[in-house]
Amino acid sequence: MSHDTTRDIQRHGMAARYSEAAVFNGVVYLAGMVPECEATDIHSQTADVLAQVEQRLKEAGSDKSRILRTQIYLTDIREIGAMNEVWDAWVVPGAAPPRATVQAALADPAWKIEIVVTAAQV
Repeated sequence: MSHDTTRDIQRHGMAARYSEAAVFNGVVYLAGMVPECEATDIHSQTADVLAQVEQRLKEAGSDKSRILRTQIYLTDIREIGAMNEVWDAWVVPGAAPPRATVQAALADPAWKIEIVVTAAQV
C-alpha cells in the first residue's frame, strides 16, 4: 500500500534541506532549534531557543505542556547549571518531559545550545 505523504505528514517551515517541524499522527517533531539572538551567554541563548520552541509548537498545534521528549546539546556541559536555571523557569510545573542533555560540537561556533523537541498536539 502506498502512502500519500502530503496527506499523512504535515511539514512547517520547509527549506531545501530541512523543515522546522513535521506532524504525523498527532505528534509534532521539531528540528533542532538554535539561537537566533546575538547574545553570547548561555542564559540568553537558552531563553531565545525556548521561545522559538514555544512558537514552533504553537504553529503546529501544540504547547510546552505537551512535550514528550527533549534533547539538549550544549557546547560546554559545564554550563548545564546555568542552562537549567532558564529551563526550570520555563518548563510547566508537573509536566517536565523526559530529557537528555549532552555535550556536542554544534554547526556554528557561536551557538552554545541546540534543543530538539517532540510533542503531542493539543
